[in-house]
Amino acid sequence: MSSYYPIFADLNNRPVLVVGGGHVAARKIASLLKAGALVRIAAQALCDEVAQWVQEGRVSHIADSFQPGQLNDVFLVIGATDNAALNRQIASEAERRQKLVNIVDTQELCSFILPSVIDRAPIQIAISSQGTSPVLIRLLREKLEALIPHHLGEVASLAGKWREQVKARLGSITERRRFWENLFASRFNTLMANGQPQQAEEELEQQLNGHTRQPGEVTLVGAGPGDPELLTLKALQAIQQADIVLYDALISDEILELVRRDAIRESVGKRAGAHSVAQEDTNQRLIKYAKQGLRVVRLKGGDPFVFGRGAEELEALREENIAYRVIPGITAALGATAYAGIPLTHRDHAQTAMFITGHCRPDGDELEWKTLARGKQTLVIYMGTIKAEEISHQLIAHGRKENTPIAIISHGTRKNQQVQTGTLAQLPELAKQAQAPALIVVGETAGLHSNLKWFGD
Repeated sequence: MSSYYPIFADLNNRPVLVVGGGHVAARKIASLLKAGALVRIAAQALCDEVAQWVQEGRVSHIADSFQPGQLNDVFLVIGATDNAALNRQIASEAERRQKLVNIVDTQELCSFILPSVIDRAPIQIAISSQGTSPVLIRLLREKLEALIPHHLGEVASLAGKWREQVKARLGSITERRRFWENLFASRFNTLMANGQPQQAEEELEQQLNGHTRQPGEVTLVGAGPGDPELLTLKALQAIQQADIVLYDALISDEILELVRRDAIRESVGKRAGAHSVAQEDTNQRLIKYAKQGLRVVRLKGGDPFVFGRGAEELEALREENIAYRVIPGITAALGATAYAGIPLTHRDHAQTAMFITGHCRPDGDELEWKTLARGKQTLVIYMGTIKAEEISHQLIAHGRKENTPIAIISHGTRKNQQVQTGTLAQLPELAKQAQAPALIVVGETAGLHSNLKWFGD
């Protein structure tokens, strides 16, 4: 968890004290001047660059040494000296007066830190490691500099010029957001990149005049088993563009952090033995929000069509003539087993793999235990820990050997992943120790875990 609150400070015409006049201080002063700050310098010696600024009247050299009273009417202070005792005094006096202070290269004395900035004015992107790894941040900044087009600042400036007109023409926040998203992904952006701002502005006006209200839609998104890096590109784009996200209980916090910040989030999760939202209620929420013209994302763990009731939700949407699409995700049987080093098939051990759920409908048909108990196949059981004793008994009764290898994978693909291994006869006892959500793997390939494991401990 971060101990810093990221903000952008308006320093325009605000006094800032810089203690120090060397080359390090010069770098800080240059950034402050760019932000419009009124820079005051307390230093005995000034490098040529700082001295030139003083001569030009761009900064004020108020004293040859630091005095605590210099802090009284400044917005913040930066200490850029090589005197450790003086730096500690500056930090102590600033803290006593509740002034923000930054002591260069001394994180423990700072109440604020200066991030690395990618400048595409008026767009600014700040990145920081909280002072722990400046070299890593420099490398990251180099990559981002190469990825972010230089014309984006001009795009933002032109958009700002038209912002009030767009707001007056399009009444709802949702419609305005859609308009800007479509504009930035259109010919408008190409014209700006080509150095044709007048034509780009004409394109903006034309799109605004022709803008029509878009109908709502629902996107079923498979979020995978938990690791946020297993999201597909389409899944990431969908949750970044959503107006509202209805998510399952199995969705990890790391994935929810990727949802657009101002999107509404509603939990409609289901957990065995816990309070949950009825499926019909979830269906009705999807319909209601889509009819309001919103872009709705139904974020489901794993894949929407693998024990995810995705088809039931689409059937409800189809009856209401609501547009929908499906973005597949990596189902737990693929993701969790891969992270546990358990192949689903192997030339020497298993030629088939079968996925079943251990949490069937009360009125559902009896499972085909004889088929499930066949050898040379890997059986993957979702939500099976509650019925582990019955599963073990039935598989053994229908032909599976008691010493058939099994594995129970809890929190698959996540940092807290746990893998328990044993035999089919030991399944009931191991299941009692397993943390939910858990996946049961039965078959000879489960015995390969000890040799092929690679993730976690």
